Amino acid sequence: MQIRTLQIEDLEAVSAVCMEAFMASVAESLSEEGIATFTKVAASDAFFERMSKDTNMLVALSDDEIVGVAELREGHHVSMLFVRPDHQRHGIGTQLLDALLLLTHSPKVTVSASLSSIAAYQKYGFIDCDDINEIAGLVYQPMDITLPK
Repeated sequence: MQIRTLQIEDLEAVSAVCMEAFMASVAESLSEEGIATFTKVAASDAFFERMSKDTNMLVALSDDEIVGVAELREGHHVSMLFVRPDHQRHGIGTQLLDALLLLTHSPKVTVSASLSSIAAYQKYGFIDCDDINEIAGLVYQPMDITLPK
């Protein structure tokens, strides 16, 4: 397993990983609006646009194939963490999150966890920090973790 920074040539593969994982575990719990919103956010051109902002993006590779993606916005918010369904439950998400948290600028890191991912974030140490919310059809649980010094 290799973790590295996302490159421009990775954009289509990263978008495909996000959509495959989203459709397998999140989409069924959302409205058409939520699915459309996520599809726009996960598009390769949206990733490209965010690359020029205060965002760190990492990919996980297995046999030179992208199988996971993680994104940290503004040094403190996990905005994407997806692993291809056929590679889940092998520690790839944990490795991506570990690598992402090394890039933080703040002792407190937040995430807007999809309802299906709450247990995974709790296992990592994140806690609920507000009520379940919805924006543009995306339903999420605000969570955070305070990192050790």
